[in-house]
Amino acid sequence: SRLDDAGYVEVNTPQLVDRALWEASGHWEKFRENMFISESDEEKTLAIKPMNCPCHVQIFKQGITSYRDLPLKLAEYGLVHRHEMSGVVQGLFRTRGFTQDDAHLFVTPEQLEEETTKVLEFVLSLLGDFGLTDFRLELSMRDDEKAKWIGDEAVWATATDALRRVARASGLEVVEEPGEAAFYGPKIDLKVTDAIGRSWQLSTVQLDFNLPERFDLEYTAADGSKQRPIMIHRALFGSIERFFAILLEHYAGAFPVWLAPVQVVGVPVAADYADYLDDIAAQLRSKGVRVEIDRSDERMQKKIRTHTLMKVPFQLIAGGQDRDAGSVSFRFRDGTQDNGVPVDEAIRRIVEAIDTKAHV
Repeated sequence: SRLDDAGYVEVNTPQLVDRALWEASGHWEKFRENMFISESDEEKTLAIKPMNCPCHVQIFKQGITSYRDLPLKLAEYGLVHRHEMSGVVQGLFRTRGFTQDDAHLFVTPEQLEEETTKVLEFVLSLLGDFGLTDFRLELSMRDDEKAKWIGDEAVWATATDALRRVARASGLEVVEEPGEAAFYGPKIDLKVTDAIGRSWQLSTVQLDFNLPERFDLEYTAADGSKQRPIMIHRALFGSIERFFAILLEHYAGAFPVWLAPVQVVGVPVAADYADYLDDIAAQLRSKGVRVEIDRSDERMQKKIRTHTLMKVPFQLIAGGQDRDAGSVSFRFRDGTQDNGVPVDEAIRRIVEAIDTKAHV
């Protein structure tokens, strides 16, 4: 997978976490009103995790001792919950429970800019695979009011300057946003413009000098001294649910072939030809294609209309003449159709459209 290629280790962390961890991280003070709290039978206060970062810190503390172990890149598709007010909950765009495609990188100061640059390049490449290419960056900096952030002002300045250099080196438009940083560090937010000009916030890359300090994280440097690692918080999509809501809006439901939930539907002219399409479907499934056969009692024309409205990329229509010739009628979602296409050719065209991430 792309995560493996980029050197990440996939992990899973608990849903319920003791209050002491959130106090140590600062979330209990700054984020408590957005957390679901539970009193356990053992008279402990637990919270359903609203993010994964303190848990990943605990993994670091299990055995990272040397600069040779860094960078450590931990990735998690973590289910998190946040106590959002009912007035802001909206479909898939904002929910109380969502899957965060989260990662945390622990790096040395010497690795900071290189690894941050790699994260940003990884984000842009991955989003490009989904057909998103119109981006700008927002650099979120701390608020002037000390009560709204934690840590040392000089450390914040170092982190902000590093992010600014990475952002400008990307070649994208960069907008600076004072007062928009999280309470523990500055960040880059990636904004994407969709097919009809709307702007959406997607990926986040955030530097954090403060959690390593609060949790007393250390590694032994090459000279034998004890040093603090730097954390990079990274979310590619923000949340999986919200990202797919954005893709639905961007493509108006007509996903590229590789991304469509159903890529091919077989439509028999009459029930007698369903078995013929079943054989073709079996060949497609062996190549990883998501395919269904419409065996409903509806008329053929109604079936074709239904799957066209569902924006299925390809429909394979077959009757007696097709069965005898070993062919299909190859119908596209724009209503155009190629008749008498040999089955091998139809399969080749479908697989090629998936492999090339075509939008047809």
